[in-house]
Amino acid sequence: MKLGVALPLGDVGGEPGTLREFAQAAEAEGYDDLMLPDHVLGVNAASRPGWDPARATSANLFHDPFVAFGFLAACTTRIGFSTQVLVLPQRQTVLVAKQAACLDVLCHGRFRLGIGVGWNEVEFAGLNEDFRNRGRRSEEQVQVLRALWAEPHVTFRGRWHRIEDAGLNPLPPRRRIPIWFGGHVDATLRRIAKWGDGWMMLAHPPGEEARRAFDTLRRHVEAEGRDPASVGIEVWVSTGSGAEEDWREEFRFWKSAGVTHVTLNNSYGRYHHRRIAGRSLVEHLDAMRRYRAAVADLL
Repeated sequence: MKLGVALPLGDVGGEPGTLREFAQAAEAEGYDDLMLPDHVLGVNAASRPGWDPARATSANLFHDPFVAFGFLAACTTRIGFSTQVLVLPQRQTVLVAKQAACLDVLCHGRFRLGIGVGWNEVEFAGLNEDFRNRGRRSEEQVQVLRALWAEPHVTFRGRWHRIEDAGLNPLPPRRRIPIWFGGHVDATLRRIAKWGDGWMMLAHPPGEEARRAFDTLRRHVEAEGRDPASVGIEVWVSTGSGAEEDWREEFRFWKSAGVTHVTLNNSYGRYHHRRIAGRSLVEHLDAMRRYRAAVADLL
């Protein structure tokens, strides 16, 4: 199993020295991946009575993942980078393909692209993209991404994209970048089964509901003629509740359920997830070290 950790920018801030220190500490501890979420615009909650306080606003800090990971690629040597998740349909597909390819070159193939369809209509309006067709459009976007990464010249004619014998330079070192999907509706699982390298699952705590969701994904993968073992599954954990033995028990469950990637996210507090009480860099580094030490022999 792979163990990653989320960069807690909302707590510790986004200064270059802070990012570098956290990333280098995670790499030194043996973490496999660094994770960043994605939002471009945050709403002014003061002008929107009734706005869900758990939803992102302009008060929440989000570095652009491609920029932040490009910086951290020069500060690290081994640890990977993962978006969880990049809101793909609010962006121009060819530009995302270019940005991802350049990042993958600069970090020597350490990048994994996690994508989702988003929920914030305000962002789509600001970026001049259609919120209503975002799910269907994302399917074609994935096809465009894979084509542009694989070949020096591409001709593509789809419903939303048209490329006439053109291509990217540079191309990713492996001529592909792993694409993982976030989301929990059946349409998402079917997209993963058809095009995805993995599923980033947040909604279900350890238990039979999670196992059933994983089994549903595997059935969809088999129906597409693919090997279910070729599609990874990722979950988030936290040190916000319990102690070392509790964390080990949860980790054992996820391992028995076939989870391939676990990401420690100590600053997320939705669904069943609990964030840690501390907000300082020192407290986050300590929690990160304690969790890795607790589960190291189970990896």
